Amino acid sequence: MKRPVILIVDDEEAFANNLVKLMSKRGYDIVTVYNGFDAVNMVGEKEFDVVILDMKMPGMDGIATLREIKKKAPLVEVVILTGHGSIESGIEGMQLGAFDFLMKPVSIDDLQEKVSEAYLRKQIQRERS
Repeated sequence: MKRPVILIVDDEEAFANNLVKLMSKRGYDIVTVYNGFDAVNMVGEKEFDVVILDMKMPGMDGIATLREIKKKAPLVEVVILTGHGSIESGIEGMQLGAFDFLMKPVSIDDLQEKVSEAYLRKQIQRERS
């Protein structure tokens, strides 16, 4: 069975690298970038099943990044990570096509559950098209 391919987008390199370690151990192929511009470019070059996207990033924030990702890869599922007090950003992201959002700090079990659900939805969409 194909391993899910995940793109992690977070400007906090230590946090992103920790996610890579934890998610890799759980059977995912991971690519990491540290800003929205690189995320958009990466989505244009490679097919991802799920994107884990931080909302608060310098330069191109999560909402702008989400818009551009969805233009290039409408079927990719996006799980948003947002900080305390940013529930509005998560809701706005879902209105723009994100699968769901989680609040930081996030438990790895909760994140894996959301990514698994998003991956399943992507598989169903792939079978329909």
